[in-house]
Amino acid sequence: MARASTRPTSRDVARAAGVSQAAVSLVLGDKWRGRVSETTARRVREAAHDLGYRPNLAARNLRLGRTRTVLLVVPALTTEFFAGVYTGAARVAAEHGFGVVLYPSPEGVGPARNPFASAQAALDGVLASSMAADALTAIRGDQLPLVMLDSDPAGSLGAATVNLDITDGVRQIADHLLGLGHRRFLHLAADIPSWTFEIRARELATRLATVPGTTLRTAPAPISIDGALTAAATALGTPGPRPTAIVCDDDKLAAGAYKALRRLGLRVPDDISVTGLDDLTLATALDPELTTVRLDSELFGERGMQALLAVLEGRTPDGGDIPVELVVRASTAPPGAP
Repeated sequence: MARASTRPTSRDVARAAGVSQAAVSLVLGDKWRGRVSETTARRVREAAHDLGYRPNLAARNLRLGRTRTVLLVVPALTTEFFAGVYTGAARVAAEHGFGVVLYPSPEGVGPARNPFASAQAALDGVLASSMAADALTAIRGDQLPLVMLDSDPAGSLGAATVNLDITDGVRQIADHLLGLGHRRFLHLAADIPSWTFEIRARELATRLATVPGTTLRTAPAPISIDGALTAAATALGTPGPRPTAIVCDDDKLAAGAYKALRRLGLRVPDDISVTGLDDLTLATALDPELTTVRLDSELFGERGMQALLAVLEGRTPDGGDIPVELVVRASTAPPGAP
């Protein structure tokens, strides 16, 4: 009579790998760095794989007093950029045995209903965009271990902040347009009170002010194609010299600017150059293709989750902003004749 198969244990893995059970626990709990060698860690993982070993997460979480669940708070789920942030964050979380719950704060609707009776009891930590700060406060997520994205390091609610180098991105756009000879600018600015958009406006004004003869007008707009169309058309219809370049806070705003220009009988870039920021799929769907700044949203999510895991383990997260890259396409050219 065949004996029923038994589930392999950590002791079996330790015996197969020729190490102690403590070493197995460290490796499979991803706490081995600095305690066991890379070779030993590899041997333990291989033994666990060969045996088909799966740790009892429920029991381990009970011992640790953790749910191994973190909350990602974003302003919207329908935005391509934040989909990338989630993908990167979830990838790193899964590698460390954590799950990620999304909590959206749709614009104009307010934060979604708190899915947890007590966020503090149901979560280990929170990763949040500064654009969703109201939702964060509503669920009292700011009282948990917290890492902020797109946030002012000097006034952040979190234990750490992770930022893209937006300042450098705006500087690259300004230098590109100035180098082409542009001196009259319209800033199509997102009308959201958020640190990341304040940085864009401030850096653009600062950089342009260093070049004599430049002018800068600002037109606030909702982050939507229709909203940007209306704002751009209104700004371009005001008296005075027409701008030769429109700097948009977001690729969606740039798409709205394109539509406004075409309705006014103006061409991109012959009459007016246009730039965006994000490098969404939309940027290459526009005609002509959009000059914009590429933000690596998945890397942003990865770095944010790595920082949160470091905070949970009592370590200091890695510092430094994530580099961004200007992608020059056909929407920018030297200004045409007046």
